[in-house]
Amino acid sequence: MLVRVDRAPWMITSVYAASAIAAGILLPRIESRLFPHLASPISVAAAMAIYSSIASGMIVLTGVVFSLTFVMVQFSATAYSPRLVLWFTRDPLLAHAFGTFTATFLYAIAALAWVDRAGAPGRVPLLSALVVVALLLASIAMFVGLIQRIAALQINRTLASTGDRGRGVIDSTYPAASSPLLDTSSQDFPDVQSVETVTYHGPPLAVQGIAIVPLVDLAAEAGALVEVVVAVGDTISESTPMLRVVNARAAIDELRLRRCVALGVERTFDQDPKYALRLLVDIGIRALSPAINDPTTAVQALDQIGDLLLRLGRRQLEIGAFHDERGELRVIVPFPTWDDFLRLAFGEIASYGATSVQVMRRMLALIGDLAAALPSERRAGLDEWHARLRRSVAQNFPDAEHRRAALSEDRQGLGVTRRAADAP
Repeated sequence: MLVRVDRAPWMITSVYAASAIAAGILLPRIESRLFPHLASPISVAAAMAIYSSIASGMIVLTGVVFSLTFVMVQFSATAYSPRLVLWFTRDPLLAHAFGTFTATFLYAIAALAWVDRAGAPGRVPLLSALVVVALLLASIAMFVGLIQRIAALQINRTLASTGDRGRGVIDSTYPAASSPLLDTSSQDFPDVQSVETVTYHGPPLAVQGIAIVPLVDLAAEAGALVEVVVAVGDTISESTPMLRVVNARAAIDELRLRRCVALGVERTFDQDPKYALRLLVDIGIRALSPAINDPTTAVQALDQIGDLLLRLGRRQLEIGAFHDERGELRVIVPFPTWDDFLRLAFGEIASYGATSVQVMRRMLALIGDLAAALPSERRAGLDEWHARLRRSVAQNFPDAEHRRAALSEDRQGLGVTRRAADAP
């Protein structure tokens, strides 16, 4: 199997550090050989003071900035969801900023060693001075970018960013419902003559992606049908079946099959539209906990959840059957159904927010908007959840007036009543 290990953050920082050390060693030597008379107009004492200040100040700034950054991230994780911490720490800007700060510190130290060097007394290399200034300006730009990124941890921006990731994976995974390009009509499962099962061996890992095209090619070469037993987002452990090869006329290398399933220590947004919904629901139910008691945040999470459901409802979700060039069924992959998405989006929030008038009104308005905007084949599940919410309100609001208020539809939760309850 393909196990993804996220090495990008420390690799980026290491490249910056190595480049700074290499430039600090090579650039002054190249300058002294090719441009021996090229020197900075600043004095040796001023250059030494500037380089020393940049080096010492940069290492202090790095410690302070990143300490405050991770405190903010930890605080946001406590208030929103711990899974958002890993999302932020994988941000390329964080690695590039850390690398720029480190490179500025290291190169300033290296440049300091070439000031008033033996063989060139009283001389300050010009190119080294320009590089130090350029790195200092880049560090300032990275610092400003980090401040803006920390500001993105505000709840509204966090919810919007999560929704944007969900919208991106929906657009890339599911075709439009009216698209004639993908034939997902069901076919009878072939008569099973032989079955080869590929199992997983190792510690628990999450399924991050499935390479469909290579699987189809492997199945077509062997004249087989490959059934993927696990779904993207599942956590698999020792001896968990991953793939079933049915009716293979030729042997398929098991290692090639395993490489078609990408595994990692955590879920990702790739091929997993449920993950964005999962994060939004996590934020919503955490806001509804007695320790936080912030139903307004749950309502804001429902705004993004409603948009994702609207986009999903207009897409062709039944895409689990994949065919080769001759139209023969080669790969079957489990994908979530419309009911699965509704259960994930509504189930926990409806349970934890059952006693919140604000949450009930917003959910009823959301279901009403979806029922009006989506095709008729999506409305059965929405009608079922509408009935569940009404039953929940009847059980948790014994007072008739409170029950009538909770059954009213309101896009703000407690804002402008769009449709009042038709019965107490």
